[in-house]
Amino acid sequence: MLTKTEPRTYDEALNWLREHGFDLIEAPGTQGRVFLKKYNVSAAIQKDGADGVKIFAYPGCMIGSEISKLVNRGYQQFLKTSKNEIAATADHLKALQQFTEELKECLGLPSLYNESLGTVSESYHYDRIENRDKPAPERPKRPWEKAGIPLAAVAKKSPA
Repeated sequence: MLTKTEPRTYDEALNWLREHGFDLIEAPGTQGRVFLKKYNVSAAIQKDGADGVKIFAYPGCMIGSEISKLVNRGYQQFLKTSKNEIAATADHLKALQQFTEELKECLGLPSLYNESLGTVSESYHYDRIENRDKPAPERPKRPWEKAGIPLAAVAKKSPA
């Protein structure tokens, strides 16, 4: 089992991507940044330091001309752009996972077990935990808080 990966230089990574069927598009107005496309999935890499490579835009399915972000709502995964949000199909997820695995291989990044099992979303938005990550004063009031009922009274009324 391979435990260490050897990172590639920027030029080695570009050559590897070309050899493995990726379409490379130079980012307009910038030096050392390239958009990659394969399986209708896209990402962007850029030169990091003297000769390293880092991911600039994480992989996402192309919706129109925009790279989408994968959002998990608990019951369904969605592809979200600045204008649209569509339900992710099995074909979308399979293409996204295949692209991500090939990109990791190219860049010499580790392929983690849980990520190899399936697609990992950039964000998780379950409706029952909405706003839980905000500080207490910024959270919306719960129905019992709006009614002015103390939490202790609510706990006493509920059957055990």
